[in-house]
Amino acid sequence: MAVELVFEKKPRILLAVQDSFIMIKRSSTHIIRNTDQLLGTFFQPIMFLVLFASVFGGAISLALPKGVTYLNFLMAGIIVQTVAFGSTTTALAVCNDLQKGIVDRFRSLPMNNLAVVTGHIVSDLFRNTISTIVMLLAGLVIGFRSSASLLDWVAITGILLLFTFAFSWLAAIVGIFAKSVEAVQWLTFIIIFPLTFASSAFTPPEVMGKYLRFFASNQPITHVIEAVRSLMLGMPVGNHVWLAVIWSIGILAVAIPTASLLYSRKTS
Repeated sequence: MAVELVFEKKPRILLAVQDSFIMIKRSSTHIIRNTDQLLGTFFQPIMFLVLFASVFGGAISLALPKGVTYLNFLMAGIIVQTVAFGSTTTALAVCNDLQKGIVDRFRSLPMNNLAVVTGHIVSDLFRNTISTIVMLLAGLVIGFRSSASLLDWVAITGILLLFTFAFSWLAAIVGIFAKSVEAVQWLTFIIIFPLTFASSAFTPPEVMGKYLRFFASNQPITHVIEAVRSLMLGMPVGNHVWLAVIWSIGILAVAIPTASLLYSRKTS
């Protein structure tokens, strides 16, 4: 007697989610097992925080709003700078997979095409979250104080996660586009370095020159920093929260389809 086997075909979206979870586990395992990455996750943000607070605190404190210490002013900028530079890990990981032929092996499997990229992005979201928590704890030890309420911290967390997610997709585009790991390093540097330093991360835009002040006051990283800083310190947020969210969603709207198209062409 013949036995008829009936297999239920799962929806495409469900298969894509399952594939992404597998790649997230893979990428997260690499982070845990890589001692260098773990050390960077813990010590780099602390080093930046302590050095910037010590070196620039005395000179810049004169330009700050009354009653705001430089350490409190600096914290939001250092956090956003850290997650922005942390997104380069996504670019490096994607480029490594493409260069070492691992993606070619995955192509022989019935898996979602973008699962590899999604896995790196989400796992780096976890890593940047750990860096942020470590930095906040270090800041509390050396004197950082916040007047944010629980609701404010929820908003801060949401803004930082959305911004990190968006910036990681931009970094993924660099990783797909670059032809080597060395190219990834200098490309991400020339993109992220000007955006983070020509912002309100370390000094108020009011003390900058005319053209630099205009750029610093209207670029996305400044709006993210000012939104986080205002919520942390109980200052008026103005339009910064909405502008930070709009910029992040806009980046995602452009970066995700662009990364998908480039990745599909690169792996076809």
